[in-house]
Amino acid sequence: MTAHDQELRRRAYEEVEKKEHIADSDPHRQHFHIMPPVGLLNDPNGVVYWKGVYHLFFQWQPFQTGHGAKFWGHYTTCDFVSWKREEIALAPSDWFDKNGCYSGSAVVKDDRLYLFYTGNVRDQDGNRETYQCVAVSDDGLTFEKKGVVARLPEGYTAHFRDPKVWEHEGKWYMVIGAQTENMKGQAVLFTSNNLTEWTFLGPITGAGLNGLNDFGYMWECPDLFSLQGSDVLIVSPQGLEADGYRYQNVYQSGYFVGQLDYEKTGLMHAAFTELDQGFDFYAPQTLEDDQGRRILFAWMAVPDQDEKYHPTKDYHWIHCMTLPRQLTLSGEKLIQQPLPELKAMRKNGQEVQINMYGSSGTLPVENPERAEILIEDIDTESGFEIDIRATATFSFRKEEGLITLERTSFDGTKTEARHCRISNLHTVHMFIDASSVEVFINHGEEVFSARYFPFPGNDQVTARSNGRSEMKVGIWTLM
Repeated sequence: MTAHDQELRRRAYEEVEKKEHIADSDPHRQHFHIMPPVGLLNDPNGVVYWKGVYHLFFQWQPFQTGHGAKFWGHYTTCDFVSWKREEIALAPSDWFDKNGCYSGSAVVKDDRLYLFYTGNVRDQDGNRETYQCVAVSDDGLTFEKKGVVARLPEGYTAHFRDPKVWEHEGKWYMVIGAQTENMKGQAVLFTSNNLTEWTFLGPITGAGLNGLNDFGYMWECPDLFSLQGSDVLIVSPQGLEADGYRYQNVYQSGYFVGQLDYEKTGLMHAAFTELDQGFDFYAPQTLEDDQGRRILFAWMAVPDQDEKYHPTKDYHWIHCMTLPRQLTLSGEKLIQQPLPELKAMRKNGQEVQINMYGSSGTLPVENPERAEILIEDIDTESGFEIDIRATATFSFRKEEGLITLERTSFDGTKTEARHCRISNLHTVHMFIDASSVEVFINHGEEVFSARYFPFPGNDQVTARSNGRSEMKVGIWTLM
């Protein structure tokens, strides 16, 4: 570790020590979502299961609530309930990453943990350089940088980042999010026999391939994995135009389902599908654990969307992760469900039968800052609404087959909404934290993720129906 690396880490820890008590005093501080101790958190990185421990690294700017030269922060858990904050994994201290250790992934080889990441470099004129780098660890806690292992190929701009690495039939592969020189997004592939020497194979999909003539100007954070006999490419394209209820956020995150031809370096796939219908979801990354489960984390935010209005900035922190979700495939549809381990957080459970006939009432939620609500056996004539702390509203309009999540905008000036169509609603599963809502529809057929910032003291959760609505409701406080 260089002297410069040590100095950067020392300054980051000083910043945490100086500001963490202020961050912890924020009434919007989350209870069961991963957050930064102070500063800015964004993309999940290097999610991996190793030696009985789940590792979640993340993009971290400890010195401010804006973006800048990113570190890799690090949390670990054995049960997805109790998380431990570990020492900084990577600091932007070398010539190849001096302006940021950008996003990447982790793999295990020969009982060692390898972190792959993008080194971001700016010259004195602000021009960008990009390098794919690796760091290695024997204990999963301290990492030795090994430097650059892959460089920018011809035909692409320096917007070339976020390596996700996996093994297939004895060879290693790396997918990277890219921008062509004519400003179009692609996902490209490298291969290696030893994790240190990488060969560029070319694009697998994106602009000019599979009918995607114009599908965004940059693809970020690709993740390619096999699931139930299909290959799934998750990616975050930037530059998609809104299309009805689709693509309503500034940038999107979604997936293609198909088959990757490793010999011809091409992914034949179905249409792009968004992963989350809510306001705040980006840069998802997955891991496979020892049970064979495919588990997803995502950043509960979107770049360049509403950051300046976040009230948590006054408390020296911003952003959080989604809850971990287990992925399965139903045809060409990814199903996302909260991990069963999260049930261990439940306390003081109660079950009530709700029968509304053109009426409204308060749900007996003991603590709406840390609640789980499971609504089942839904039978409704025309639909219903659930109002959460006078700041967010979930509604279903049966005749239109329309689900809507509304919230008060972060600047407090308007109500904004996200929607999706659904043919039949039978289950709504909500996780409500101090400043977020995650709603799983029909056991993960659709998901809405959103940050929201209720005024302290607005604690009621109410239900309303214009006609007859009956449902079974389970309610827990999450500890």
